[in-house]
Amino acid sequence: MTVKGNPVAQQRKLLSELRQAREARKLTQDSVAEALDWSTSKVIRIEQGKSGISVTDLRALLLHYGITEPARVDELVDLARATKRPAWMAKYRGLPKGFAQFIELESVAIRCRYVQTSVIPGMLQTRRYANAIVAAGGDDAEDVRRGVDIRMHRQNLIGPDGPEMFFVIDESALHRVIGGAEVLREQLLHIKDLAATDQLTVQIVPFGAGLHPAMKGSFSILEISEDEEDYSLFLEELYRPSLLQVDSEVVREYLTYFFQLEKFALPASETPRVIDERLKHLGG
Repeated sequence: MTVKGNPVAQQRKLLSELRQAREARKLTQDSVAEALDWSTSKVIRIEQGKSGISVTDLRALLLHYGITEPARVDELVDLARATKRPAWMAKYRGLPKGFAQFIELESVAIRCRYVQTSVIPGMLQTRRYANAIVAAGGDDAEDVRRGVDIRMHRQNLIGPDGPEMFFVIDESALHRVIGGAEVLREQLLHIKDLAATDQLTVQIVPFGAGLHPAMKGSFSILEISEDEEDYSLFLEELYRPSLLQVDSEVVREYLTYFFQLEKFALPASETPRVIDERLKHLGG
């Protein structure tokens, strides 16, 4: 996984360094705010990444934390400046904020867990399948191209240097003919090929499983850090996507759903067989 130069990765590193520096001196957010004549909400927003920090404010914060060694100060200032550099997403303006944040976090995650109830997950979609889905939204040709390009770009994460990926797909997604039988056949073969590698794990929840947690809807969980429970949840809502950040009871609730779903689903070793059965009905 490549994080060098990634603004999200740089921001997370900077915020972690600042929190650790404050805690090392046993300072509270209130005391920091009072000492610097800031509001407590400003300190909280900075530490949570909800607002940026200027180089001037950063230097003042570092001085208060006793960080004065020039090389160390320069290192953290460089991190702050790096967070302002545009990510590859910058050219795709107009995306829902929650979705844009999700894609940026996805690029620095160590584990990604995806649950899809109605269609093939975007991370596994072929270009033709993705085009059929995006075009169905009624967007103009340029917006469709942009939407498909974003999905294809996300797939660059698949590989030995990328995050661990786990997919749980409802069997209904294998039967929904999107883009025509030929497009679906190509899509299923693509999943079968990926499932045969050690890059990711794909499990199918069969129709016979009956009621299961995924019927609540599709969702994705990103695990950002190995050191602590650092998760982000992306819910695919009807009218707008939403991203719930770390330290949320809802995030942990959906993580439990995912682990339950893995038990409802067939073993990953069964995925090729299930796909082959579906391909027979498609004439493949």
